[in-house]
Amino acid sequence: MSGQVPLASEISILQSQSLTTLVQRELETRIMSGGLAPGAKLNEIEVAGQLSVSRGPVREAFRALEQAGLLRMEKNRGVFVRAISLQEADELYELRAVLDEHVGRTLAARITPEGLRELRVFVEGLTQASAARDVDAYTRLNLVFHDRMVELTGNGKLVDTYRRLVKELTLFRREALSGNNAAMPDSTREHRDIVSAIAARDADLAARLMRGHAESGRARMHAAVDPARGTA
Repeated sequence: MSGQVPLASEISILQSQSLTTLVQRELETRIMSGGLAPGAKLNEIEVAGQLSVSRGPVREAFRALEQAGLLRMEKNRGVFVRAISLQEADELYELRAVLDEHVGRTLAARITPEGLRELRVFVEGLTQASAARDVDAYTRLNLVFHDRMVELTGNGKLVDTYRRLVKELTLFRREALSGNNAAMPDSTREHRDIVSAIAARDADLAARLMRGHAESGRARMHAAVDPARGTA
């Protein structure tokens, strides 16, 4: 038995890891939904108290979220929700456009009937949220729709890369959708056209529409946060 970790210690490690994951997911949800705005300072003791956990899992969750690009840890100052500059957002959108183009081309070649039905259900949900002017519902559905599209490519590394990009862009996209009355209808129409191209197995069109959709999102972001440039 020499060298083995005692069972009680193994259980303690598993519990700590599980709590860290739960704390990380909760904080990520708050950041992605706008409940924790860019620049907001997080206090380890306060978060632990709010979530009824010890400080250890909170500390580990902070580190994981820093690696994910959502938090910024400054020595002697504390932990802050990361603020993305307009230049950084532009760079992220450029990369996302390339990935989206690949996703569109891949799905046009590989999509299954079941996957296509899923995407069409999402588009109908986006249409309803747009008609109701429900930015919260639209934002959630939009995130899940694009995430599912990437999952349907079957490329796990692409999924990981894409999710990190999307997390860093979420707050910008939310501003873009809420600041322009035409943003949600325009975005919905783009989604519908993309799914139609995928259904038609038109890889070139699907790729072009996916890239155009990302570029339109970038333009909507600029219109929301930098009106002078967005209308140029």
